[in-house]
Amino acid sequence: MSASNVLIVGLKGLGCEIAKNVILAGVKSVSLYDPEEVQIADLSSQFYLTKEDIGKPRAEVSAPRLAELNQYVPVSVLDKELTVDAISGFKCVVVTDISLEKKLELSEYAHKNGICFISTETRGLFGYVFNDFGEKFVVEDINGEQPLSGMVASIEQSPEGVVTCLDETRHGLEDGQFVTFTEIKGMTELNGCEPRKVTVLGPYTFSIGDTTSLGTYVSGGLFQQVKIPSQISFASFKDALENPEFLFSDFAKFDRPAQLHVGFQALHAFSKANSGKKPRPGNNEDAAEIIRLANEINNKWSQKTELSDELLTKLSYQATGDIPPMNGVLGGIAAQEVLKACTGKFSPIRNFMYFDALECLPIGFKPTEADLAPSGSRYDGQVAVFGRDFQAKVANHREFLVGSGAIGCEMLKNWAMMGLATGPKGTIHVTDMDTIEKSNLNRQFLFRPKDVGSLKSVTAAAAVSEMNPDISGKIVTREDRVGPATENVYNDGFFDDLDGVTNALDNVETRRYVDSRCVFYKKPLLESGTLGTKGNTQVVVPYLTESYSASSDPPEKSIPMCTLKNFPNAIEHTIQWARDLFAGLFVQPAENVNAYLTTPDFIETSLSKNGEVEKLQTLTSIRDYLATDKPLTFDDCIVWARKRFEELYYNTISQLLFNFPKDSITSTGQLFWSPPKRSPDAIKFDATNSLHIDFILSAANLHAFNYGLKGSVDREHVKTVAAAVKVPEFTPKSGVKIQANENDTANADSDADVNVDSINSIIESLPDPANLAGVRLVPADFEKDDDSNFHIDFITAASNLRATNYDISPADRFHTKQIAGKIIPAIATTTSLVAGLVCLELYKIIGSECGDEKRIIDDYKNGFVNLALPFFAFSEPIPPVKHKYGDIEFSDWDSFAFDHDVTLQEVMDYFMSKYKIEVEVISANSSMLFSTFMDKKKSETRKSMTVTEILKSISHKDLPEHVKTVVLVMSCCDEDGEDVEVPDIHVRVRK
Repeated sequence: MSASNVLIVGLKGLGCEIAKNVILAGVKSVSLYDPEEVQIADLSSQFYLTKEDIGKPRAEVSAPRLAELNQYVPVSVLDKELTVDAISGFKCVVVTDISLEKKLELSEYAHKNGICFISTETRGLFGYVFNDFGEKFVVEDINGEQPLSGMVASIEQSPEGVVTCLDETRHGLEDGQFVTFTEIKGMTELNGCEPRKVTVLGPYTFSIGDTTSLGTYVSGGLFQQVKIPSQISFASFKDALENPEFLFSDFAKFDRPAQLHVGFQALHAFSKANSGKKPRPGNNEDAAEIIRLANEINNKWSQKTELSDELLTKLSYQATGDIPPMNGVLGGIAAQEVLKACTGKFSPIRNFMYFDALECLPIGFKPTEADLAPSGSRYDGQVAVFGRDFQAKVANHREFLVGSGAIGCEMLKNWAMMGLATGPKGTIHVTDMDTIEKSNLNRQFLFRPKDVGSLKSVTAAAAVSEMNPDISGKIVTREDRVGPATENVYNDGFFDDLDGVTNALDNVETRRYVDSRCVFYKKPLLESGTLGTKGNTQVVVPYLTESYSASSDPPEKSIPMCTLKNFPNAIEHTIQWARDLFAGLFVQPAENVNAYLTTPDFIETSLSKNGEVEKLQTLTSIRDYLATDKPLTFDDCIVWARKRFEELYYNTISQLLFNFPKDSITSTGQLFWSPPKRSPDAIKFDATNSLHIDFILSAANLHAFNYGLKGSVDREHVKTVAAAVKVPEFTPKSGVKIQANENDTANADSDADVNVDSINSIIESLPDPANLAGVRLVPADFEKDDDSNFHIDFITAASNLRATNYDISPADRFHTKQIAGKIIPAIATTTSLVAGLVCLELYKIIGSECGDEKRIIDDYKNGFVNLALPFFAFSEPIPPVKHKYGDIEFSDWDSFAFDHDVTLQEVMDYFMSKYKIEVEVISANSSMLFSTFMDKKKSETRKSMTVTEILKSISHKDLPEHVKTVVLVMSCCDEDGEDVEVPDIHVRVRK
């Protein structure tokens, strides 16, 4: 990619979106071509143009602003005529807003000369992307997924060569894929062999072809998938116009692509006949001409299709439309295709993909030419599609954005271009407690190097206010985390003043909490997420769809504890072990010491809740960090680190091999060290080994940080001190328990094994906190993005040393950082696409009703995309689950409401008299207010008390002032004693 020059033709909203994404990705260079003068209408979606630029060439004013995105990508303006000679030096050419004739001219030359050609356009709520990467384009990796690997249990010596994998995990391979092998004993010819083609036989077995001439399989081995490049051929743009292949994005619109294929050609024919002009918004005469031209083209087409006059009329009406979210969607897709053209990574679109979002049109929308006509406003491109009345609704909308990272930046940019909240009643609230880090700059495009360290919410708001001054002063920025602790900030009044909420978060816990508040306050929620080239969107509408929390992904597969502690077999295991070790050495002990020094009666109070094993570990760490191993100098920290090396990589492994020698046999007669277990070897410290010194250096500096001592990066000094440390010779002990597997509970750590006297002895040896007033340690709170803090350095060294113990291939610092930091890959193309899809759903919510007519669930779309494949799937949301009791039907959106601070007796009487339901349990705020099995005197007393009186009696304090409503959760039964589900009860305790 860093060797590819890209030309982008057309710098309106779509071209600018593509350029932004490609520049952030980091190609060799980007050239821009658009000599046309900036018009007021361009400001509808081109976020790097201002009113001061009107009359200036688009490319010329856009180039320096785009260049700010990535200092390593030169951005220039192609200032000569757009001819075939002008495109000859480019790897990829992207054309947007030019004539069909010019596209055909450039594409023919590109096809014949090995230049990848992409054509893309948006017209209102319609758009397409086309690819021609030549007749011999090589795809190096079709899907971008990590190559599969697994452990081998056996390989048959047969014509089929059946490979059986360990039954711990499915192999995941597909027919036609290729694998090679390592570490096989017996059939050694397969180690490092040429890739062999796979035929899948079952979830744990596959065939690799004839193995009869190979040695006899003995044991062990790993298979590794090998990705084989494939060559594909593309039709030229001219040939594809006649014989298109369509990538379908929505199978509910199966007939659309062919019609739009004809319709877009009709638009070009209209422009050619009218001196480049497009059909006028809402003009029936122009629409009739589009229909005529479309039928004329269709009748000559070898693949004639059935045309809809209604669809073509909408296409004509919207021909001048310029919708920011549509440019986000198509710009994200097209930019990813540019990257595929430059790298050969991932599968390109072959060859047309058409997309439309007509469901976004407002309910009851009956456009007139006057309502859609341009008025010299920056929003004319949006008005041409939705009309002036709808634009006023957009301007007075009130939305809450939770998070202003990658998706949040894209969202704010789209909202600014849409004119969201620019009206007198409009407001955008945005919160993000994070500050900008250097690693954010390649995908969170509103931020620049000068912004590093600043609050994301404040910086993002300022950036989009420059893009559209109309939004200046309409964005309220916050840095408060959204959660139970800030319900005094995000209270009833706050949510009452909102029209909706948009999540731009990277963690499920906060997503679920925001979702619960939206259900409580009956507010629509727009949800989305990305993972590399994958993305998803979900729309949550009160009473119409299920909530976000109503369904969930399966939990992440965890690594068994005994695998982490003693039997790792993959680099992921050693990285997680090292991450846990980091917390165990540099975080938890410091926190334990501080708690001991600051908490009165720490041992009697805080530790009383712990088991004996955990209590012993905590007290030992306090003693060691506060007394036994307390360093006074950095050299003391080096000595400490050297001892930790011996303990972790020599002593522990020696003890493990003492318990389970390499020739150990299990009770079933198998070798103990059989896959998935890998037999380890202890490591002797070597001061000349750079990996060993990496560990000592990083561990010593982190230990020094805990104590506020000055560290050092002088490797020679560290090497000298470490080499001089005398460590006692280790002798393995009998009777040491080591858990052999998850089911081996007999050898697991047990409270019964802890000697109480040893605990008391440690307690007696601890210094008196009163004599250490003001002494505090500094926990090393894990931060993956600071390259100077030694956090990732330590984890990388610790992990790779353990990998050396077990003969596992090590991981570099970047891969270690990804796993240890649980980094979710975010790329500009996917975030652009996903934010665009979310904003299309926002249009639907804003225009969801007209009088008694309301939008139906089929109009909304949840999206699932993978730009690598490419795969696009859209479906209507799932309706909420309905519960029923007698004639009453309700969902999670429903609730019973009392408008005053009721007594429990009132609640019980209400349900008994109206529904013949007996209340058995009532709870609120995690406290039980009433139950039928409660002490009779207490239950009778509470029946006559109000909700707030009971809560005060339990907590011994008044409800916080911001709490206006208390939610009661009840368990009930009917007259037959059968359990009955009822909605929550909302009790308004304050006005």
